[in-house]
Amino acid sequence: MTITEKILAAHCGKKEVTPGELINAKVDLILANDITAPIAITEFKKIGAKNVFDKDRIAFIPDHFAPQKDIKAAEQCKMLRDFSREYNLSLYFEVGRMGVEHALLPEQGLVVPGDLIIGADSHTCTYGGLGAFATGVGSTDVASAMATGECWFKVPESMKFKYYGKLNKWVGGKDLILHTIGDIGVDGALYRAMEITGEAISSLPMYGRLTMCNMAIEAGGKNGIIAPDETTEQYVKGRAKRKYKFYSSDKSAKYVEVREYDCSKIPLTVACPHLPSNTKPAAELSSITIDQVVVGSCTNGRIEDLREAAEVIKGKKVNPNVRMIVIPATQQIYLQAVKEGLAEIFVNADAVFSTPTCGPCLGGHMGILAKGERAIATTNRNFVGRMGHPESEVYLSNPAVAAASAVMGRIAVPDEVV
Repeated sequence: MTITEKILAAHCGKKEVTPGELINAKVDLILANDITAPIAITEFKKIGAKNVFDKDRIAFIPDHFAPQKDIKAAEQCKMLRDFSREYNLSLYFEVGRMGVEHALLPEQGLVVPGDLIIGADSHTCTYGGLGAFATGVGSTDVASAMATGECWFKVPESMKFKYYGKLNKWVGGKDLILHTIGDIGVDGALYRAMEITGEAISSLPMYGRLTMCNMAIEAGGKNGIIAPDETTEQYVKGRAKRKYKFYSSDKSAKYVEVREYDCSKIPLTVACPHLPSNTKPAAELSSITIDQVVVGSCTNGRIEDLREAAEVIKGKKVNPNVRMIVIPATQQIYLQAVKEGLAEIFVNADAVFSTPTCGPCLGGHMGILAKGERAIATTNRNFVGRMGHPESEVYLSNPAVAAASAVMGRIAVPDEVV
Protein backbone atom coordinates (compact mmCIF):
# COMPACT_ATOMS: atom_id res chain seq x y z
CA MET A 1 0.00 0.00 0.00
CA THR A 2 0.93 3.66 -0.36
CA ILE A 3 1.32 5.90 2.71
CA THR A 4 -2.15 7.37 2.03
CA GLU A 5 -3.77 3.91 1.79
CA LYS A 6 -2.03 2.77 5.01
CA ILE A 7 -3.30 5.74 7.02
CA LEU A 8 -6.85 5.31 5.70
CA ALA A 9 -6.78 1.55 6.40
CA ALA A 10 -5.60 2.14 9.98
CA HIS A 11 -8.42 4.61 10.59
CA CYS A 12 -11.22 2.42 9.21
CA GLY A 13 -10.03 -0.72 11.02
CA LYS A 14 -9.12 -2.69 7.90
CA LYS A 15 -5.92 -4.52 7.02
CA GLU A 16 -5.89 -2.91 3.61
CA VAL A 17 -7.84 -0.58 1.35
CA THR A 18 -7.74 -0.14 -2.42
CA PRO A 19 -8.30 2.92 -4.65
CA GLY A 20 -11.98 3.54 -5.41
CA GLU A 21 -13.16 1.77 -2.24
CA LEU A 22 -15.71 3.63 -0.09
CA ILE A 23 -14.82 3.65 3.61
CA ASN A 24 -15.97 5.16 6.87
CA ALA A 25 -12.98 6.28 8.91
CA LYS A 26 -12.37 7.72 12.35
CA VAL A 27 -10.94 11.26 12.33
CA ASP A 28 -8.23 12.52 14.69
CA LEU A 29 -9.03 16.21 14.31
CA ILE A 30 -11.76 18.36 12.75
CA LEU A 31 -11.24 22.04 11.99
CA ALA A 32 -13.31 24.91 10.68
CA ASN A 33 -13.00 28.68 10.40
CA ASP A 34 -15.26 31.72 10.66
CA ILE A 35 -16.64 31.24 7.13
CA THR A 36 -17.22 27.48 7.19
CA ALA A 37 -17.95 26.70 10.86
CA PRO A 38 -21.24 28.68 11.02
CA ILE A 39 -22.72 26.40 8.31
CA ALA A 40 -21.44 23.31 10.17
CA ILE A 41 -22.88 24.62 13.45
CA THR A 42 -26.30 25.22 11.85
CA GLU A 43 -26.34 21.70 10.36
CA PHE A 44 -25.11 20.16 13.64
CA LYS A 45 -28.10 21.71 15.45
CA LYS A 46 -30.46 20.56 12.68
CA ILE A 47 -29.55 16.88 13.02
CA GLY A 48 -30.38 17.01 16.71
CA ALA A 49 -27.00 15.84 18.00
CA LYS A 50 -26.88 16.04 21.79
CA ASN A 51 -23.12 16.51 22.04
CA VAL A 52 -19.86 16.60 20.09
CA PHE A 53 -17.93 13.34 19.79
CA ASP A 54 -14.85 14.80 21.56
CA LYS A 55 -14.48 18.36 22.85
CA ASP A 56 -10.67 18.15 22.45
CA ARG A 57 -10.71 17.14 18.78
CA ILE A 58 -12.61 20.04 17.20
CA ALA A 59 -10.68 23.22 16.40
CA PHE A 60 -12.50 26.47 15.61
CA ILE A 61 -10.24 29.22 14.30
CA PRO A 62 -11.60 32.63 13.27
CA ASP A 63 -8.98 33.69 10.71
CA HIS A 64 -10.61 34.62 7.38
CA PHE A 65 -12.48 37.84 8.26
CA ALA A 66 -10.78 38.23 11.64
CA PRO A 67 -10.04 40.51 13.40
CA GLN A 68 -13.71 41.07 12.61
CA LYS A 69 -13.96 43.47 9.66
CA ASP A 70 -17.67 44.29 9.77
CA ILE A 71 -20.95 43.38 11.47
CA LYS A 72 -21.51 40.24 9.39
CA ALA A 73 -18.00 38.97 10.14
CA ALA A 74 -18.50 39.73 13.84
CA GLU A 75 -21.75 37.71 13.86
CA GLN A 76 -20.01 34.75 12.16
CA CYS A 77 -17.11 34.82 14.64
CA LYS A 78 -19.57 35.05 17.54
CA MET A 79 -21.22 31.81 16.40
CA LEU A 80 -17.87 30.01 16.80
CA ARG A 81 -17.31 31.50 20.24
CA ASP A 82 -20.84 30.70 21.47
CA PHE A 83 -20.75 27.11 20.18
CA SER A 84 -17.28 26.57 21.69
CA ARG A 85 -18.55 27.75 25.09
CA GLU A 86 -21.76 25.72 24.86
CA TYR A 87 -19.90 22.47 24.10
CA ASN A 88 -16.78 23.32 26.10
CA LEU A 89 -14.41 22.99 23.11
CA SER A 90 -10.78 23.22 24.21
CA LEU A 91 -9.47 24.22 20.76
CA TYR A 92 -11.18 27.55 20.19
CA PHE A 93 -8.64 30.21 19.25
CA GLU A 94 -9.82 33.78 19.85
CA VAL A 95 -8.20 36.78 18.15
CA GLY A 96 -4.92 37.40 19.97
CA ARG A 97 -4.38 33.66 20.35
CA MET A 98 -5.33 32.61 16.85
CA GLY A 99 -3.41 32.48 13.64
CA VAL A 100 -3.98 31.32 10.09
CA GLU A 101 -5.39 27.84 10.80
CA HIS A 102 -3.00 25.79 8.63
CA ALA A 103 0.06 27.45 10.17
CA LEU A 104 -1.33 27.45 13.73
CA LEU A 105 -2.26 23.76 14.09
CA PRO A 106 1.15 22.31 13.08
CA GLU A 107 2.95 24.94 15.18
CA GLN A 108 0.85 24.03 18.24
CA GLY A 109 1.48 20.29 17.75
CA LEU A 110 -2.24 19.64 17.24
CA VAL A 111 -1.76 17.80 13.94
CA VAL A 112 0.82 15.03 13.94
CA PRO A 113 2.24 12.35 11.59
CA GLY A 114 -0.14 9.46 10.90
CA ASP A 115 -3.26 11.52 11.64
CA LEU A 116 -6.46 11.53 9.62
CA ILE A 117 -7.65 15.15 9.58
CA ILE A 118 -10.61 16.83 7.92
CA GLY A 119 -11.22 20.54 7.73
CA ALA A 120 -13.92 22.75 6.27
CA ASP A 121 -11.25 24.54 4.25
CA SER A 122 -9.66 23.30 1.04
CA HIS A 123 -6.10 23.96 2.22
CA THR A 124 -6.41 21.42 5.04
CA CYS A 125 -4.17 19.30 2.77
CA THR A 126 -1.23 21.33 4.21
CA TYR A 127 -0.71 18.80 7.02
CA GLY A 128 0.42 16.17 4.52
CA GLY A 129 3.79 17.86 4.94
CA LEU A 130 3.96 16.13 8.33
CA GLY A 131 3.02 12.71 6.94
CA ALA A 132 -0.67 12.91 7.80
CA PHE A 133 -3.72 12.28 5.60
CA ALA A 134 -5.46 15.65 5.58
CA THR A 135 -8.17 16.88 3.25
CA GLY A 136 -10.78 19.58 2.92
CA VAL A 137 -14.46 18.64 3.14
CA GLY A 138 -17.80 20.42 3.06
CA SER A 139 -19.33 22.01 6.15
CA THR A 140 -22.09 19.36 6.29
CA ASP A 141 -19.46 16.60 6.45
CA VAL A 142 -17.86 18.53 9.31
CA ALA A 143 -21.24 18.75 11.06
CA SER A 144 -21.78 14.97 10.95
CA ALA A 145 -18.16 14.31 11.94
CA MET A 146 -18.49 16.64 14.95
CA ALA A 147 -21.34 14.40 16.11
CA THR A 148 -19.90 10.99 15.20
CA GLY A 149 -16.10 11.36 14.99
CA GLU A 150 -16.22 9.72 11.57
CA CYS A 151 -16.28 10.69 7.92
CA TRP A 152 -16.70 8.78 4.66
CA PHE A 153 -14.06 8.72 1.93
CA LYS A 154 -13.43 7.23 -1.46
CA VAL A 155 -9.86 5.91 -1.30
CA PRO A 156 -7.91 8.00 -3.84
CA GLU A 157 -5.51 6.70 -6.45
CA SER A 158 -1.93 7.82 -5.77
CA MET A 159 0.39 9.79 -8.03
CA LYS A 160 4.11 9.95 -7.22
CA PHE A 161 6.18 13.09 -7.78
CA LYS A 162 9.95 12.63 -7.52
CA TYR A 163 12.24 15.65 -7.20
CA TYR A 164 15.99 15.26 -7.62
CA GLY A 165 18.97 17.57 -8.13
CA LYS A 166 20.03 20.74 -6.33
CA LEU A 167 17.70 23.70 -5.91
CA ASN A 168 18.79 26.99 -7.45
CA LYS A 169 19.37 30.06 -5.26
CA TRP A 170 16.17 31.49 -3.74
CA VAL A 171 14.15 28.56 -5.17
CA GLY A 172 12.01 26.77 -2.55
CA GLY A 173 8.89 24.69 -2.00
CA LYS A 174 6.63 27.35 -3.56
CA ASP A 175 8.56 27.27 -6.83
CA LEU A 176 8.57 23.46 -6.92
CA ILE A 177 4.82 23.20 -6.45
CA LEU A 178 4.03 26.05 -8.88
CA HIS A 179 6.28 24.40 -11.47
CA THR A 180 4.48 21.09 -10.89
CA ILE A 181 0.99 22.61 -11.19
CA GLY A 182 2.18 24.39 -14.34
CA ASP A 183 3.21 21.00 -15.69
CA ILE A 184 0.11 18.91 -14.84
CA GLY A 185 -2.59 21.60 -14.73
CA VAL A 186 -5.21 22.51 -12.12
CA ASP A 187 -6.97 19.16 -12.60
CA GLY A 188 -3.83 17.09 -13.21
CA ALA A 189 -4.20 15.24 -9.90
CA LEU A 190 -7.99 15.29 -9.66
CA TYR A 191 -9.11 13.31 -6.56
CA ARG A 192 -5.67 11.74 -6.33
CA ALA A 193 -3.16 11.52 -3.50
CA MET A 194 -0.09 13.53 -4.50
CA GLU A 195 2.85 11.71 -2.92
CA ILE A 196 5.87 13.99 -2.95
CA THR A 197 9.27 12.27 -2.75
CA GLY A 198 12.90 12.36 -3.87
CA GLU A 199 16.30 13.50 -2.64
CA ALA A 200 15.39 17.19 -3.06
CA ILE A 201 12.40 16.68 -0.74
CA SER A 202 14.55 14.81 1.83
CA SER A 203 16.65 17.97 2.19
CA LEU A 204 13.66 20.35 2.05
CA PRO A 205 12.90 21.98 5.43
CA MET A 206 9.50 21.55 7.06
CA TYR A 207 8.17 24.96 6.01
CA GLY A 208 8.87 24.10 2.35
CA ARG A 209 7.11 20.76 2.71
CA LEU A 210 4.03 22.37 4.24
CA THR A 211 3.97 24.90 1.37
CA MET A 212 4.07 22.13 -1.24
CA CYS A 213 1.30 20.05 0.35
CA ASN A 214 -0.75 23.22 0.93
CA MET A 215 -1.10 23.69 -2.83
CA ALA A 216 -1.95 20.05 -3.70
CA ILE A 217 -5.57 21.21 -3.92
CA GLU A 218 -4.52 23.66 -6.66
CA ALA A 219 -3.75 20.61 -8.84
CA GLY A 220 -7.11 19.05 -7.92
CA GLY A 221 -5.51 16.66 -5.43
CA LYS A 222 -7.48 14.93 -2.67
CA ASN A 223 -4.39 15.26 -0.49
CA GLY A 224 -0.68 15.98 -0.70
CA ILE A 225 1.66 13.89 1.44
CA ILE A 226 5.35 13.55 2.25
CA ALA A 227 6.63 10.50 4.14
CA PRO A 228 7.91 11.58 7.56
CA ASP A 229 11.66 11.38 8.28
CA GLU A 230 14.32 12.87 10.57
CA THR A 231 13.26 16.43 9.59
CA THR A 232 9.67 15.58 10.61
CA GLU A 233 10.87 14.07 13.88
CA GLN A 234 12.86 17.21 14.72
CA TYR A 235 9.80 19.35 14.03
CA VAL A 236 7.18 17.36 15.97
CA LYS A 237 9.07 15.91 18.93
CA GLY A 238 9.03 19.05 21.03
CA ARG A 239 5.50 20.12 20.18
CA ALA A 240 3.27 17.07 19.49
CA LYS A 241 0.26 17.06 21.81
CA ARG A 242 -0.55 13.44 20.97
CA LYS A 243 1.23 10.21 20.04
CA TYR A 244 2.19 10.05 16.40
CA LYS A 245 3.07 7.32 13.95
CA PHE A 246 5.33 7.34 10.90
CA TYR A 247 3.93 5.61 7.83
CA SER A 248 5.70 5.07 4.52
CA SER A 249 4.75 3.54 1.18
CA ASP A 250 5.70 -0.04 0.37
CA LYS A 251 8.25 -0.50 -2.40
CA SER A 252 5.65 -2.54 -4.31
CA ALA A 253 2.90 0.10 -3.91
CA LYS A 254 1.03 0.94 -7.11
CA TYR A 255 0.83 4.45 -8.57
CA VAL A 256 -1.46 5.58 -11.33
CA GLU A 257 1.31 7.89 -12.58
CA VAL A 258 4.91 8.82 -11.68
CA ARG A 259 6.48 12.18 -12.59
CA GLU A 260 10.11 13.20 -12.12
CA TYR A 261 11.59 16.69 -11.92
CA ASP A 262 15.20 17.87 -12.05
CA CYS A 263 15.24 20.72 -9.51
CA SER A 264 18.40 22.22 -11.03
CA LYS A 265 16.21 23.11 -14.03
CA ILE A 266 13.38 24.68 -12.01
CA PRO A 267 13.64 28.49 -11.99
CA LEU A 268 12.03 31.05 -9.68
CA THR A 269 8.45 30.56 -10.79
CA VAL A 270 5.41 32.86 -10.89
CA ALA A 271 1.78 31.90 -11.59
CA CYS A 272 0.14 34.50 -13.83
CA PRO A 273 -3.59 35.34 -13.89
CA HIS A 274 -5.99 33.69 -13.63
CA LEU A 275 -4.85 30.15 -12.75
CA PRO A 276 -2.13 28.66 -10.52
CA SER A 277 -1.16 26.54 -13.54
CA ASN A 278 -0.41 29.56 -15.75
CA THR A 279 3.25 29.60 -14.72
CA LYS A 280 6.27 31.40 -16.15
CA PRO A 281 9.85 31.96 -14.96
CA ALA A 282 9.91 35.13 -12.81
CA ALA A 283 12.80 36.48 -14.89
CA GLU A 284 10.54 36.62 -17.96
CA LEU A 285 7.97 38.89 -16.30
CA SER A 286 10.02 42.05 -15.67
CA SER A 287 7.63 44.15 -17.78
CA ILE A 288 4.71 43.51 -15.37
CA THR A 289 4.21 46.50 -13.04
CA ILE A 290 2.40 45.99 -9.72
CA ASP A 291 0.33 47.96 -7.22
CA GLN A 292 0.44 45.64 -4.21
CA VAL A 293 2.63 42.99 -2.61
CA VAL A 294 1.35 40.54 0.02
CA VAL A 295 3.69 38.30 2.01
CA GLY A 296 1.78 35.88 4.25
CA SER A 297 -1.06 33.30 4.19
CA CYS A 298 -1.22 29.57 5.06
CA THR A 299 1.13 29.01 2.11
CA ASN A 300 4.02 31.34 2.95
CA GLY A 301 3.42 33.12 6.25
CA ARG A 302 5.86 31.15 8.40
CA ILE A 303 8.92 32.68 10.10
CA GLU A 304 11.28 31.33 7.41
CA ASP A 305 9.15 32.99 4.73
CA LEU A 306 9.35 36.33 6.56
CA ARG A 307 13.12 35.95 6.98
CA GLU A 308 13.45 35.38 3.24
CA ALA A 309 11.45 38.50 2.37
CA ALA A 310 13.33 40.55 5.00
CA GLU A 311 16.71 39.43 3.63
CA VAL A 312 15.76 40.82 0.23
CA ILE A 313 14.19 44.10 1.39
CA LYS A 314 16.57 44.99 4.24
CA GLY A 315 17.92 48.53 3.95
CA LYS A 316 15.71 49.28 0.94
CA LYS A 317 12.35 50.95 0.38
CA VAL A 318 9.10 49.74 -1.09
CA ASN A 319 8.68 51.41 -4.48
CA PRO A 320 6.62 54.63 -4.12
CA ASN A 321 4.02 53.24 -6.56
CA VAL A 322 3.50 50.07 -4.49
CA ARG A 323 1.98 49.10 -1.13
CA MET A 324 3.41 46.09 0.68
CA ILE A 325 1.52 44.13 3.34
CA VAL A 326 3.36 41.56 5.49
CA ILE A 327 1.21 39.20 7.56
CA PRO A 328 2.82 36.71 9.97
CA ALA A 329 0.65 33.59 10.03
CA THR A 330 0.45 33.21 13.84
CA GLN A 331 0.97 35.23 17.03
CA GLN A 332 4.10 33.17 17.76
CA ILE A 333 5.53 34.00 14.33
CA TYR A 334 4.57 37.66 14.85
CA LEU A 335 6.47 37.77 18.13
CA GLN A 336 9.48 35.94 16.67
CA ALA A 337 9.57 38.44 13.78
CA VAL A 338 9.60 41.30 16.30
CA LYS A 339 12.38 39.66 18.35
CA GLU A 340 14.54 39.02 15.27
CA GLY A 341 14.13 42.58 14.03
CA LEU A 342 12.18 41.50 10.94
CA ALA A 343 9.19 43.70 11.83
CA GLU A 344 11.56 46.68 12.02
CA ILE A 345 13.06 45.84 8.62
CA PHE A 346 9.60 45.77 7.02
CA VAL A 347 8.35 48.96 8.72
CA ASN A 348 11.59 50.79 7.85
CA ALA A 349 11.06 49.70 4.25
CA ASP A 350 7.57 51.34 4.35
CA ALA A 351 5.66 48.06 4.47
CA VAL A 352 2.60 47.32 6.64
CA PHE A 353 3.28 44.70 9.34
CA SER A 354 -0.05 43.16 10.35
CA THR A 355 -1.68 40.99 12.96
CA PRO A 356 -2.29 37.36 11.80
CA THR A 357 -5.19 36.93 9.39
CA CYS A 358 -6.03 35.25 6.07
CA GLY A 359 -7.23 38.75 5.15
CA PRO A 360 -6.36 39.69 1.58
CA CYS A 361 -5.74 36.13 0.29
CA LEU A 362 -9.46 35.52 -0.26
CA GLY A 363 -10.42 39.16 -0.78
CA GLY A 364 -11.52 39.23 2.84
CA HIS A 365 -10.08 42.48 4.13
CA MET A 366 -6.77 44.36 4.54
CA GLY A 367 -5.52 44.63 1.00
CA ILE A 368 -8.49 44.34 -1.36
CA LEU A 369 -7.67 45.18 -4.98
CA ALA A 370 -9.50 47.88 -6.93
CA LYS A 371 -10.46 47.66 -10.60
CA GLY A 372 -7.37 47.45 -12.79
CA GLU A 373 -4.96 46.87 -9.89
CA ARG A 374 -2.33 44.16 -9.94
CA ALA A 375 -0.79 42.28 -7.01
CA ILE A 376 1.99 39.78 -6.51
CA ALA A 377 1.33 37.61 -3.48
CA THR A 378 2.76 34.58 -1.67
CA THR A 379 -0.78 33.19 -1.43
CA ASN A 380 -2.16 30.11 -3.21
CA ARG A 381 -4.88 31.22 -5.62
CA ASN A 382 -5.18 33.83 -8.35
CA PHE A 383 -8.65 33.19 -9.76
CA VAL A 384 -10.70 36.06 -11.22
CA GLY A 385 -11.70 38.39 -8.36
CA ARG A 386 -9.84 36.33 -5.74
CA MET A 387 -8.32 39.38 -4.01
CA GLY A 388 -10.96 41.93 -4.90
CA HIS A 389 -12.35 43.46 -8.08
CA PRO A 390 -13.04 40.98 -10.90
CA GLU A 391 -10.95 43.21 -13.16
CA SER A 392 -7.88 43.05 -10.89
CA GLU A 393 -4.99 40.61 -11.36
CA VAL A 394 -3.03 38.39 -8.97
CA TYR A 395 0.39 36.85 -9.57
CA LEU A 396 1.68 34.14 -7.19
CA SER A 397 5.32 33.83 -6.10
CA ASN A 398 7.65 32.91 -3.28
CA PRO A 399 8.50 35.53 -0.58
CA ALA A 400 11.89 36.51 -2.06
CA VAL A 401 10.39 37.31 -5.48
CA ALA A 402 7.52 39.20 -3.80
CA ALA A 403 9.94 41.33 -1.77
CA ALA A 404 12.16 42.06 -4.78
CA SER A 405 9.06 43.07 -6.74
CA ALA A 406 8.03 45.45 -3.93
CA VAL A 407 11.36 47.29 -4.28
CA MET A 408 11.36 47.41 -8.08
CA GLY A 409 7.67 48.24 -8.56
CA ARG A 410 7.42 45.40 -11.07
CA ILE A 411 7.91 41.63 -10.99
CA ALA A 412 11.59 41.11 -10.19
CA VAL A 413 14.03 38.44 -9.05
CA PRO A 414 15.99 38.83 -5.79
CA ASP A 415 19.38 39.14 -7.51
CA GLU A 416 18.21 42.43 -9.05
CA VAL A 417 17.85 43.84 -5.54
CA VAL A 418 20.30 42.02 -3.28
